[in-house]
Amino acid sequence: MADRGFAAQLAEDLGPEGLRMVLGVFRTDVERLTVILAATAGAGDVLAFRRAAHGLAGAAGAVGAAALERACRAGMALHEASPGELAAAQDAIGMEADAALLDLVALLSSLDPPA
Repeated sequence: MADRGFAAQLAEDLGPEGLRMVLGVFRTDVERLTVILAATAGAGDVLAFRRAAHGLAGAAGAVGAAALERACRAGMALHEASPGELAAAQDAIGMEADAALLDLVALLSSLDPPA
C-alpha cells in the first residue's frame, strides 16, 4: 500500500489517531468503490466505471497507495471499453485494492502499543 516513508510522514503529521482516522476513511472508500467498480464493469457502464476509478485513485493517492492509484488511472483511461476490458481493469484494481487493505491492516496494527 503506502510507501512506508509516506506512511511515516502521515503519522508524524497527523499523529496515530489522525492516521487511524485517515486510514479508516480509506478502507471505507476502497470497500465502497470496489463494489461500484464491479457493478459498473458488469453493466458495461464505462463512464460510471471511470468515475469510480477516479474516486479510488484519489483515495489511493492520499495515503500513498501508488500501485492502486496506477491501476485506477489505467481504468480511468478506458473510454470505449468492452465488457471484457472493464472486467480485466476491475480485476487489476481489485487485486491492488486487496493488497492495499492488507498493508493497511499491518500499518494499523503497528500503531497499537504492544500488550
